Amino acid sequence: MIIVFLLVALLVLAVLGTANLYLWRRLFRDTTRGPGPVRRAGAVLLAAGWGAAVGALVAERTGAPFLLQRVLAWPGFLWLALSLYLLLAVLAGEVLRPLLRRLPARRTRTEAVLPSPAPVPVGASPREPGPREPAPQSPPPRPPADPTRRLFVSRVVAGAAAAAAVGTVGYGTYGVLRGPSVKRVTVPLAKLPRAAHGYRIAVVSDIHLSPVLGRGFAQKVVDTINATRPDLIAVVGDLVDGSVKDLGPAAAPLTRLTARHGSFFVTGNHEYFSGAAQWVEEVRHLGLHPLENARTELPWFDLAGVNDVQGESEGRGPDFARALGDRDTARACVLLAHQPVQIHEAVRHGVDLQLSGHTHGGQLWPGNLIARAANPTVAGLERYGDTQLYVSRGAGAWGPPTRVGAPSDITVIELASLRA
Repeated sequence: MIIVFLLVALLVLAVLGTANLYLWRRLFRDTTRGPGPVRRAGAVLLAAGWGAAVGALVAERTGAPFLLQRVLAWPGFLWLALSLYLLLAVLAGEVLRPLLRRLPARRTRTEAVLPSPAPVPVGASPREPGPREPAPQSPPPRPPADPTRRLFVSRVVAGAAAAAAVGTVGYGTYGVLRGPSVKRVTVPLAKLPRAAHGYRIAVVSDIHLSPVLGRGFAQKVVDTINATRPDLIAVVGDLVDGSVKDLGPAAAPLTRLTARHGSFFVTGNHEYFSGAAQWVEEVRHLGLHPLENARTELPWFDLAGVNDVQGESEGRGPDFARALGDRDTARACVLLAHQPVQIHEAVRHGVDLQLSGHTHGGQLWPGNLIARAANPTVAGLERYGDTQLYVSRGAGAWGPPTRVGAPSDITVIELASLRA
């Protein structure tokens, strides 16, 4: 097992090293005339960026002092996003590079004033020069291509790539910090009574309170949810990335969540990286109702929740039999489960609707391709047999506080009765 881990680690280091050498060459070596401060500054920038990124990840996972986590988080996590889009943009620039080289170069002054050869009458043969006539001079060779052309093309491509990467990451970060938008989705349930037609559940997942997204972000999420005036609020995991000690004050605005039938919470995988037992107690103190493999009977349907699969590492994994085994199957059932992969157990237990998160919709394109390979549904509503699955893209972001191609959201699920 250790050997496999070392081989994987070496492979990752090799890939990262190759990618960064390629970036340095295209962004710094190829855009300068020779060794100098720009090339050295480029090497320092790449090394410092990855140093901050590794430091941010290690500080978060080891529970380093919170101040240190905050100092490292912004530059470190933003660098992860920026380096990804720098690499993609520079690779895209390889397509443009040969096209730019083929553009006609501006004629030099020497070429513009060269005399044209005298015309020869039709049918005349070339005359040999007389003894006193100078031999005709052959046209001078065309001057070689401008030696700065390759440098110019490299600078254009590198500048465009840097601008595209910075613009993409900047806009994606602004989208996260601005706060999630509201999506509205209608879900018909065959067992839902007519009296519950139009029942509204506000679904929020993956808030990821952290050294980057703190109390102000939590307040935006709360205000957005409350503005929808839901009947019930479902927080489906990955609320935090850190301990209660560090992030308890950031989560405090959750006490202001307001819904007619209350707010409910299930754990996500990141809770088990952050002290799940302490966070379950903390959210209870904040006024949310944790559903740890448990069920509550609401007036018109059952609401159940299961722990995240990551809890198996602590002996507190999902227990569908405990949450759903003895329920009245004539009643509609809505299940809160953080990961979409839990849908298969939900189908076996006759759940009508599962509400999940976890995927972030991919968060950073083309991450959606990876998310699609690991999850049955990446985002949105899909049906699996008699069970429907809705996956939220989430309100926050993990790692880089940036989203590209997967905007954050809070979803208002409006239940519809087929009897209405």
